Parts: sequence; structure tokens; C-alpha cells
Amino acid sequence: MRWMGNRESNHVEDRRGGGSGLIAGGGIGTIVIGLLYLLLGGDPAVVVNQVIQNQTQSSTAPPDAESEKLASFSKVVLGLTEDVWDSIYQSKDDQYLPPTLVLFTQQTQSGCGFASAATGPFYCPGDQKVYIDLSFFEDLTNRFNAPGEFAMAYVIAHEVGHHIQHLNGTAAAVDRMQSTLSEKEFNQLSVKLELQADFLAGVWAYHANQLKKILEPGDIEAALNAASAIGDDRLQQQAQGYVVPDAFTHGTSKQRMYWFKKGFDTGDPKQGNTFANTED
Repeated sequence: MRWMGNRESNHVEDRRGGGSGLIAGGGIGTIVIGLLYLLLGGDPAVVVNQVIQNQTQSSTAPPDAESEKLASFSKVVLGLTEDVWDSIYQSKDDQYLPPTLVLFTQQTQSGCGFASAATGPFYCPGDQKVYIDLSFFEDLTNRFNAPGEFAMAYVIAHEVGHHIQHLNGTAAAVDRMQSTLSEKEFNQLSVKLELQADFLAGVWAYHANQLKKILEPGDIEAALNAASAIGDDRLQQQAQGYVVPDAFTHGTSKQRMYWFKKGFDTGDPKQGNTFANTED
């Protein structure tokens, strides 16, 4: 992906290094070590003080070069989403109000409650912010076997797609229906919402390439591979050895790939009515 040289977005909050906390940073391992130390006749306060010292050092240590590169990359991708959606909104004589990207380490507080690295990237409509612990991009490569810069760009563009759904009222309309639907029925609506965000990520990819010529050979394949890797069916199969379609909330690998590709092929936001489609 040709991203270097493009502007970084100014709509970014960098909270990295300040979100570990004693329990999160110490974890069960620290508790066990403290107990063992006590049983051996030592002072457990020594362990606690060491944990606090280590956390203080880790929270104040400057980010390494790779982390800084990922942060710069994320800011550039957000800037590209701003360029694309601003141009699309202007064509409708409307104004695009961009989300803020929050970069954090381990855990932070969001307008939707507590956020942790385990949550993965997400969009919070309560404060109109996208939250990402940059370690997720390492998971994308190593855990999900979906490497490549454009795979990472797809993830950010997907979350910005949720922001578009917030702005146009689609997300709120789905939320209002939750109290009237069964869990199975609401999950089906959630899938359609997620697939539309995939479609909007594809629309972004089309227009970003038209504006900035960012795509290199293999980039779209990398995004499709990422979409496939985080399909509900694939994740459930890996986690529990079987698939429960009624519990799907994001869509199958096939569906996620289909809608991203449709967005990229058409470049037309009007072609993404996933709620009217029952086949793909």
C-alpha cells in the first residue's frame, strides 16, 4: 500500500502507554508470585512495589520505531477516509463530520464504557471515536493469518464505516429495534449492519485509490483475506470446533468478502443495502 507521503489526520488522541493499571498489568501471574513469595517468608510488598515500578517504566517508555510507524500509518489511513468521505458528502451538498481515532495501550475508557485490547478495534457512537490498540495489527498477522498493510487499512475503514452508519441514522434505527426482537432476530440485523460497514470499507478503497493511487498488487487480496479471517463461521470453528449460525453477529467469511468486494467494484454507497439482501 502506498501510504507514505500522505497527510496524517489531526483527529487523533494518542493515549498509548497510560492504560495498564495494577491489576491489568500484574494479572494472575503477579498474584501467584506474591503468594509464593509470602509462603517463602518474604515481604509481598516487595512484589507489589516491583510491579508498580515496572508499570511506571513501561508507561513512560517511549514507543518503539515499529509502534510509531503503525501509529503514523493509522493516522494516514484515517486521513484518507476523511478525504474520501468528505468528497462524497460534498457531492451531496452535505458536510462530513469525521470521527476521532483513539490509540491506546491495553485498556482505556470510552463513551461506550471500558475498552481493552481484547475487545479489538471498535467504533463508539456515544463519543464518535474509533478505538484501536495497535497490538491488534500484530494479532491480525500472527493470530488471524491476515498480513499486509491494506489488511490493516481495511480494519480502520470498516470502523469508519460504522461512523457513516451513525451519521446517516442506520445504526440508531437498528438499535431501536433491539427491544422488539428476539436475540436471533437482532443478531441477524447486527450481521447486516456489519456487512454494510464492510461494503463501505470497499467503497472507501475504490475512492482512495482514485484520489491517491494507494493500491499495489495484492492489496485487495489482503483486505479480502482479512475479511475472511474474521468471519463469524471461521472464528467460531477455530474457537469451539463447530459453528452456530444463530449466534453470528458480523457475518460469514464469504459474506464479508462479498460485500467488501462489491463496495470496491461499484464505488457507489447507494449499492450497499445489505438489509434488503437475503442471499449473500
